[in-house]
Amino acid sequence: MLAVLEGFHALKHALRFDAPLLEVVVSDEAPLQQLADTLAPDLSARLLALAQPVEPSVFVQLAPLPPPTGVIALAERRPGDPSAVLADARPEPVILLEDPRDLGNMGACVRVAAAAHIAGVLSTGSHDPWHPDALRGAAGLHYALPVARLTQLPPLDRPLLAIDPDGEPLHPSELPTRAVLAFGTERYGLSEELLAMADARVSIPMRAGVSSLNLATSVAAVLFAWRLRAGAGFHAVEQ
Repeated sequence: MLAVLEGFHALKHALRFDAPLLEVVVSDEAPLQQLADTLAPDLSARLLALAQPVEPSVFVQLAPLPPPTGVIALAERRPGDPSAVLADARPEPVILLEDPRDLGNMGACVRVAAAAHIAGVLSTGSHDPWHPDALRGAAGLHYALPVARLTQLPPLDRPLLAIDPDGEPLHPSELPTRAVLAFGTERYGLSEELLAMADARVSIPMRAGVSSLNLATSVAAVLFAWRLRAGAGFHAVEQ
């Protein structure tokens, strides 16, 4: 299956993480060269060698929302194997998104997870985590870590932590290694079934009267806590 990479930043990240690109088209090579020289000089020559100009009238038909940076690419997907993600022996956590509803939010979660250099992002439900809207939200960082959809959560050899408003307040020092960090929807939270499976429930401390956070914001808060637990902020993540 194919992935649609819309815009310069998505293509830049995909190239940095060795995405198997099939086609790169631009409406005008000059803006692409300027962006590459300014924002990704390490990739400038590769980008310009890959880019194929097309007529502007053709370009606007190639994506649901033609990117203002004037570049679109097609690549082979690199979907992760959920079993391999969960079996990863490294101490980094796995993010589990239970039935997420907003594709852009899913992509933003992938972007945060890539920045934190965790083991992978798994999701349940009907939405495809590799949908173009999710890829747009992730700015092409699906290629930086495994991203896959689960039909059912298998038995785990990792601690399962439910992020839940009724849980114990989150403390970075108490986050276990190799945890599966489960996040539900903003409206309904996690299912009773998943909550019953959880080894613990933790909550993100918030001001009284604030009922919830955006899904991607919640993931960012918990993963930043993980980085603190690991002894480094996001600045220490490999680029």
